Amino acid sequence: MARRGKKPKGRPVSGWVILDKPKGLGSTDAVSKLKWLFFAQKAGHAGTLDPLASGMLPIALGDATKTVPFVMDGRKVYRFTVRWGVETTTDDTEGPAVHTSDRRPTREDILDRLDDYRGEISQVPPTFSAIKIDGERAYDLAREGEAIEMVARTVSIHRLDLVETPDEASAVFEAECGKGTYVRSIARDLGRDLGCYGHVTDLRRLTVGCFDESDMVTLAELEAVADDGREVLDEAALAEGLKPRVVEFAGLDACLLDTEAALGNLYEVMLNDEQAGRVLSGNPVLLRGRDAPAFCEEAYAVGLGRLIALGAIEEGAFKPKRVFSRG
Repeated sequence: MARRGKKPKGRPVSGWVILDKPKGLGSTDAVSKLKWLFFAQKAGHAGTLDPLASGMLPIALGDATKTVPFVMDGRKVYRFTVRWGVETTTDDTEGPAVHTSDRRPTREDILDRLDDYRGEISQVPPTFSAIKIDGERAYDLAREGEAIEMVARTVSIHRLDLVETPDEASAVFEAECGKGTYVRSIARDLGRDLGCYGHVTDLRRLTVGCFDESDMVTLAELEAVADDGREVLDEAALAEGLKPRVVEFAGLDACLLDTEAALGNLYEVMLNDEQAGRVLSGNPVLLRGRDAPAFCEEAYAVGLGRLIALGAIEEGAFKPKRVFSRG
């Protein structure tokens, strides 16, 4: 007799929560918190945000996890404050000082250097980062005292602006950059080039891919909505002395963005009901219409009132690569 698979725990809810992550909360902990709050079967985030940083952490639930790569590959905007005069082991306030200087750069000194940090540049990631070395996270090796050498890599910085200089010892910047760019490395390298050293004291992520600040929701706001939903209580949990879980999820689900919200930069294919049924079965469909493209490396298909599949257009046909679950 065939053994039945274990039934997934939680609801098959799908969509994006664009969390305004508070300082002190790790990205993994944030995902766990929202997975519990929404009682979701599956959850993941689109790009780690350091515990000391705040701001946008896109969290995918259910089928939205299939679209995470499209968000992670998108541009990100950060606003960050650099403190001059000290370089630390972590390039932020968490680590001890390793270099100090009495020199303080002028606004003109800073502006003269910014062009060197725009476009495609070579950047050495911080030692305390999530990059893997021989299968281990760099920050784990660094915390164990192991000597590691971070390899420089090419990153894209599309924009780097000096926003303000609150005092002679600090400066506020805004950067728009591509995947894999470390703002802490910008602060470290800029401080070295200016001959004064520097480290990040405040970091906030403002946008990720297609998502902007207007999409963000705070943890406190989500918890307040959850509390409203506890008018219908989980009596079994209460009887066991456990914290009651939301049973009425309509309020929380209203905070979700549709799964396809992450795909704004991809070509959209509109399917009729018959075509949607074929694609859901994994079959390609021929696209008709004067404006239908013959080729497109990345596209998504919608039909039956929802997202159907991710795929590509080849020789005028949409060919599904990842089909989203029915219902």
